[in-house]
Formats: sequence, C-alpha cells, structure tokens
Amino acid sequence: MGNNGESNVKDVGVAELEESPSRSPTQSRPTSMVIKKGRRVIPAHLIAEAISTLHGLDLRWSGPITPSEMQYVEQYVFAKYPQYCNGLVEGEKIDFDSLSINDEADPGPDDKRKSPKSSAMGGNKDLSSPSFNRSLSDLDKTQLEPSRLLDILMKKSSPQGNFISIPEIQARNRALRHCGLREDDYLVLFMPNYKDAMVMIGESYPFFKGSYYMTIIGEEDDKIREFASAKESKIIAAPETWLDLRIKGSQLSQYFRRKCKHIPKGLFSYPAVVNGTRPSMHWISEAHRNSWHVLLDATGLVFGEDHLALALHRPDFVLCTLENGPVQPARITCLLVRRKSFDTAASTA
Repeated sequence: MGNNGESNVKDVGVAELEESPSRSPTQSRPTSMVIKKGRRVIPAHLIAEAISTLHGLDLRWSGPITPSEMQYVEQYVFAKYPQYCNGLVEGEKIDFDSLSINDEADPGPDDKRKSPKSSAMGGNKDLSSPSFNRSLSDLDKTQLEPSRLLDILMKKSSPQGNFISIPEIQARNRALRHCGLREDDYLVLFMPNYKDAMVMIGESYPFFKGSYYMTIIGEEDDKIREFASAKESKIIAAPETWLDLRIKGSQLSQYFRRKCKHIPKGLFSYPAVVNGTRPSMHWISEAHRNSWHVLLDATGLVFGEDHLALALHRPDFVLCTLENGPVQPARITCLLVRRKSFDTAASTA
C-alpha cells in the first residue's frame, strides 16, 4: 500500500493534504518542491510563486525542479521574504551547496516532463553550471572606458591603494556595513556629491551603439543619460510602477530579456526607495541573469536606520550617503564598485 501511495504522488505530482502517522512531513509534499537550508523549509506556495515569475514557463507540480530553477527560487524568496534566509547576516557569503533539494524521483520519467524552459536552461548539459551563472561570468571583468573613475579604481587596486588614512578606513567600513557588503568584493570611493558620482559612472561605462541604458531614476538627477545618448545607446526611461512585482513587473522582465548581439547588454539603474517603499532587490539578480550591469541608488535611505542586505545580489555599482556628524561636509556620497565586475588592471601592463 505504501509503495502504491508513493507511486501515485510521483505520477500526479501533488502531495496529499492529510498526513498519515507513518509518513514524515516531507513525504507529504511533492518531493520536487522541498528546498531546505539548515532546518528552515521554504513553503511550496512560495516556490510556486517564484516559479510563476519565470516567463514562458507554465506552473507545474510534477517533475523535479532543475538546478537553474532551484537557484532562481532561492534568490527570489530570499529577496522578497528575508525571514527564510535563516538568519543571514550582513556580508555573509551564502553557500548554495548547503541548500538541498529532496529529489527521489527516477530520472527517466522526469526527463519526459521537462518543460521548454528547463531545456533552454541547460538541457542535458552540466546542470551544476546554470545558464544565468554563465551570464554572470560574461559580465565579469568588463573593460571600462578611459576615465577618472578607471584611474581611481586602478590606483585603489594597486598595492599603493592599501595605504589610506584611518578616517577613510572607518568611513569605508561604515559604508560597507550599511550596504551589507564585504571589502573583498567592493572598492569604496568618496565623491564630492551625487551629481559627480553619476557623471563618473556615465563617462566610464562602456556604452556603444546597440547597447541599452534602462533607468528608473528621475531625469533631473540622472546624469548618465547624456553619456549613453552620446554613445548612441538606446535609452529606456521606465516608470517606477515597473518595480512592483505585483503590477507591472513583467514589463521590466521583458526588457531585460531583449535580444542583443553583445554582452553586457547595458546598464540598469534604479532607486532603493520609491515614495517611502523599498522595491525588491530581486531585480538585481534578474538583470544579472539577462546580462545587464546594475546601478543601485541607495542615497534615499537614511543612514543608521535603513540597512541593505546586498550580499546575495551584489550590484555592480551602489550609491549611498553617510552622515559625517558635525564635520563638514555633513553628508558624504559614496560610490561602491564591485571588483569582479570591471577590469581595473588591464591598462596597467
């Protein structure tokens, strides 16, 4: 009888609602829908919600989740429901190997139930390397245009860049803690003001004809647009409503998936707070999966009160401000640049 019950679950793909005393809690759920991190379990309805955001993939309850889909689910749920991060601390590196999927189904029948999306994400290739990981590797070490920003990054990446003052070290550490990032992953630059930081990003980013600049930052504040326009990149001014996963989020996703002959496709910039609400950090991961660099403008957050946990998403640029106390200037604009995203050593040879 037990074997017949288990085969029915595998065939239908839906767990029984009632648990018998002889069955464990995990066996009462679809075996392909249980993701664990330590002792925390992501509920099946949140997994379904995450899977439903994958464009072109019909919601299914049969067959195992592919490794690509599993990692997407983790990123989506951790971003939207931080309580399932199992006590993730700021700056902690997430070991995805510690997350397991309970998959006891035979590979033969499951292969027949694979969706077109799972085939596109890897098919019979090495499933340990999801397709969006390959996109991320393509984004790494992008060459910046010769500019003031590149010069500063090259100096900070050199051995001489380690010799900085104690106040600068303290300010750097405060900025990293504010964003939940690590010194090993980011360089911190102190800018005269917000405008100058945006100008430095615009003049250094490698826009070109055929690439994109998609922005949800107001036109008056966004100084990057003129640089993208001068380099014949297509500018997409998206409304703030597109950041809402419940309303217009699908339109933003469609723009991320636009075809482009080159990688990276371009730069996507958006604010960390909109009208008092904080959009999901999920957009950073989705942009990366589709070969976009990301600028997160966190200058609207209140330092010391609002904190970011960006260790999971790791945007390529982050703008934030620090309170400088009674010393002038009272506020310091910080530009954080991800070390892995841009090549700051190529021009030194």
